[in-house]
Amino acid sequence: MIDVELLGSADERLRRAAELAVASAGLADAHLAVELVSAERIHELNREHRGRDAPTDVLSFPVDADGPAAGPRELGDVVIAPDQTEDLAEAVIHGVLHLTGMDHERDDGEMLALQAELRSWL
Repeated sequence: MIDVELLGSADERLRRAAELAVASAGLADAHLAVELVSAERIHELNREHRGRDAPTDVLSFPVDADGPAAGPRELGDVVIAPDQTEDLAEAVIHGVLHLTGMDHERDDGEMLALQAELRSWL
């Protein structure tokens, strides 16, 4: 079962976006949280965790590595500033794909192509 915890007034469409992104990684038993925060809060997190002194649209905080788990794999948290993004569903997909191990800064466009495809399914 894919368990998506929505925090900060996130809606069911965002849950579906997260579920699609998790399933695209071949995971059937995973947990993650999606939280909507202010631009000020994401600015603080971006500065603290990435050394970038500016707000951003989405941050991902992975928890479990790819190893075996006794229960659902704890993917981590996705934090999104709605004021910093034009498309919340796309931001959720982007953040969750990072939690599954994808990285658009290191691949040859696969992550962003998958992101666009998944977004089109919503």
